[in-house]
Amino acid sequence: MLIFAGALILAISGTPLARRIAPRLGLIDQPDARKVHQRPMPRIGGAAIVVASLAAILVFQDRFEFQQLVGILLGGSFVSLLGALDDRWSMHPFVKLGGQFFAAAIPIATGVVVQMFPEPWMNVAASALWIVGVTNAFNLLDNMDGLSGGICAIAAAFFTLLASLSGQSYVAALSAAVLGASLGFLIYNFNPATIFMGDSGSLFLGFVLATLAIKLRFPDNVTFVTWMVPVLVLGVPLFDTTLVVVSRLRRGRNPLTTPGKDHTSHRLVEAGFTTREAVLLLYLAGGAFGLLAVFVTQASVLEGYAVGIGAALLCLYALIRFEIQFHSTTRLADRSQKTDHG
Repeated sequence: MLIFAGALILAISGTPLARRIAPRLGLIDQPDARKVHQRPMPRIGGAAIVVASLAAILVFQDRFEFQQLVGILLGGSFVSLLGALDDRWSMHPFVKLGGQFFAAAIPIATGVVVQMFPEPWMNVAASALWIVGVTNAFNLLDNMDGLSGGICAIAAAFFTLLASLSGQSYVAALSAAVLGASLGFLIYNFNPATIFMGDSGSLFLGFVLATLAIKLRFPDNVTFVTWMVPVLVLGVPLFDTTLVVVSRLRRGRNPLTTPGKDHTSHRLVEAGFTTREAVLLLYLAGGAFGLLAVFVTQASVLEGYAVGIGAALLCLYALIRFEIQFHSTTRLADRSQKTDHG
C-alpha cells in the first residue's frame, strides 16, 4: 500500500510538470488524419509514469530480489529512453525493435525466464518474444485517450492481487507501483486528455507488465494450466495487436510500419460508440479477462482449458466481426472517394 500510494502521489504531482516542459523539449504530438486528437498535445507523460514507478520501488527496495529487480528496472528504463527518442525524432521501426530485444535480454540474464519448455534455449527464446510482444502490444494500444493507461492499471491491479494470493510480495509490490503510477497519470489522460504518455510510457508499462507476468507463480496449480493466467490478464492488448496484425497483413501492409485507425477502439467508435464509451467497454473487457484469470488459478485442467478455449473462440468471433465491419467501411469510403473525384 505504501508503494502504491507513493507512486500515485508522485504521478499526480509529476504529470503537470511534465506537461509544462514538453514544448521546450519538442515533445508535442501534432494532429493528422490518422490520429483522434484535434489539437497539439504534449506527449511526455511517460516520464512521470517512469519516475513515479522507479522512485516508489527504490524507496522500498529491501522487499525485492535485488538482482532481478535491477534487471527489470534497467530494461524498463532502456525501452522508455528508446520510446522518448522515438517520440522526439521518429526512430526507424526495426532499430526500435532491435533495441527492445536488447532490453529484454537484461532481465532474462538475471533469471526472469519462463519455465515451460524442456530446453533452456526454448525458454529464453519464448521469454524474449513474450516481453517484446507485450511491450509492443501496449505501445499499439496507446491510440485513444485513457486506453493504454487504464488497461495497464487494470492488468497491474490483477497482477497485484494474484501475486499477493500466491505469496509473491515483491511481484505484488512492483505491480502496485505500476498501478499507482498508471492511475495517477490517468487523471490527466482520460478523455478529454491534456497529455499523452507517448512511447516512453507505453513501452515502459508493457515491458514491466511482461516481466511481471513471467515472474508470477501459482504453487497450488500446475503450469500446464496456469500459463494461461497472464495471457488472460493481458487479453485486451494481445487481442488488439492480433487484430491489427491480421488486418494489415490481409490488406498487404507491413504491421510494423503502417499506422492507421484500425484498432479495436477505432472500430468501436465506427460502430457508433463515443470515445469514452469505447474506452470504458475495453476497460470492462479487461476486467472480465482478469476475473477469468483469477478463476483459472484454482481451476482443474478441464475447467482451465474450457475457459481458455471459450475465451479464444470469443476473441476469434470478435476479430472476424471487426474485420467484416472494417472491410465494409473501407469499401464504402473508397467508393465515396471515387465518386467525389469522378
